[in-house]
Amino acid sequence: MSMSRYLLILSAVLAGVFYGCEGNFKEVQKSTFAEFTPSGEAEDFNLKYTDSGRITSVLVSPKMREYATVKYPFTEFPSGINVTFYDKNGRRTFVRSDYAIQYKPTSIIDLQGKVKIWNESGQTMETEQLYFDQKNEWFFTEKKFKFTDPKGVSYGEGIDFSRDFKVVNSQKITGNIDQAE
Repeated sequence: MSMSRYLLILSAVLAGVFYGCEGNFKEVQKSTFAEFTPSGEAEDFNLKYTDSGRITSVLVSPKMREYATVKYPFTEFPSGINVTFYDKNGRRTFVRSDYAIQYKPTSIIDLQGKVKIWNESGQTMETEQLYFDQKNEWFFTEKKFKFTDPKGVSYGEGIDFSRDFKVVNSQKITGNIDQAE
């Protein structure tokens, strides 16, 4: 058998193998692809959370999608959220973000985009991403932030704080905040 005839036969065999593998690979892709569709959707969503008949928070969003049937269930707010928290004395803390996703098993909410938290005492926190631990009522981020207080403005990278701003732990902070007298 001549070398050219051998190469021709080898090329034909390899082409068949690669074609067959590619066809099988595409079939496997099709069989494992599943539609990722929400199990529930709502527009102009307004949810009030209560505890012993007292409203503790109000969540408002233009759109909500719930994915309850996936392996790791979550709820997505693709158009952002506005949340108002009420403490036992009726004082309010407000949260706004461009996008949010709540992971059901962990009770963690991931706030993204222009995230802003402020309260009636004049304290404001702004960042691009912030996590909220619902169980412990605790916010945290490793992203850059701006914190405004009646005593001054500070900037930093990495912060965690209680929902009412009574406990604030920050990292890499710069700016001027007057110490309590």
